[in-house]
Amino acid sequence: MGRDNWLRKGLRVSKPSHPANAPKARATLTDVAAHAGVSVGTASKALSGTGRMRPETRQRVLDAVRDLDFRPNQQAQSLHTGRSWTVGLMTTDGIGRFSTPVLLGAEDALGAGKISVLLCDTRGDAIREQHHLRNLMDRRVDGIIVTGRRTDPRPPLSGIHDGVPVVYALSPSTDPADISVVSDEAQGCRLAVEHLLAAGRTRIAHVTGPAHHAAAADRARFTRHLLDEASLELSTGRVHFGDWSEAWGRRAAEAVLRSAPDTDAFFCGNDQIARGVTDTLRERAVRVPEEVAVVGYDNWDTMALAARPPLTTIDVDLTEIGRIAALRLLEAIDDRPQPGVYRVPCRLAVRESA
Repeated sequence: MGRDNWLRKGLRVSKPSHPANAPKARATLTDVAAHAGVSVGTASKALSGTGRMRPETRQRVLDAVRDLDFRPNQQAQSLHTGRSWTVGLMTTDGIGRFSTPVLLGAEDALGAGKISVLLCDTRGDAIREQHHLRNLMDRRVDGIIVTGRRTDPRPPLSGIHDGVPVVYALSPSTDPADISVVSDEAQGCRLAVEHLLAAGRTRIAHVTGPAHHAAAADRARFTRHLLDEASLELSTGRVHFGDWSEAWGRRAAEAVLRSAPDTDAFFCGNDQIARGVTDTLRERAVRVPEEVAVVGYDNWDTMALAARPPLTTIDVDLTEIGRIAALRLLEAIDDRPQPGVYRVPCRLAVRESA
């Protein structure tokens, strides 16, 4: 039946309506300005953090952004500000044991500004690092965070990155003019040793990783110094350097107990070593912590919680290192760089081993 026949019967033809589940039109900056009762220019300045205005005006704009679920057009912002709103994170830690918490902390800080993070794994290869650096420059990133799986100082990024700020996290730059954010190793060791001393331990052994690694060398040096302050010596008279592994922890514990059977505590350079130590003590029917206490380092949940008993350990707060690194980078991007080394405090995670 044609349309005219419908009309002759007194029936009205309605226009097709939009489906109930049709997507809602995306809010624009003009919508935000109207909702907040300000001009488009004022709304733009409130969102970019530029320009002078009363705090209540800026808050009205931010409330409107939330109410309308406004999503800024990143491409338009880039053209307007000359920024890409992206940051590169370059790491040598392909496994992600150290870089993932740093990345999460950085994203927490950068997320407030809606900045995206591009993750690049260099695998410790200088050629691969240059490749990723060129790619990041091609993408016109606003800044770069460089991190790794070790605390050893590293050379500054080489290659073309003029004008792009760089912050080094966990693995500091060898250039004091750079910005580096690291764990406070001295404070972390103090937390561990003082915890053992407070529990009445006086025959403390120190088992750690390779002597040429900064983490092992620093933790050994600080441990010796702290025991010296307490007029004590290491139970075996020396530091036991080896691998960052459970197998080394088991072998080292055997060696310590043979040469110094009266040892009443182990302070270990990482949680893997500490877990190996607890394995040997358990096999020897030595009660932990009643007879011998064990403290690890890093607070790696996979190791610390699976050990028997669960490890008391030093948490280096990798997430906070990433967060602080991102904040320092944002300052540098805004032309307010603060060169130097920033040390993030550790904390003692107390469990059942000490």
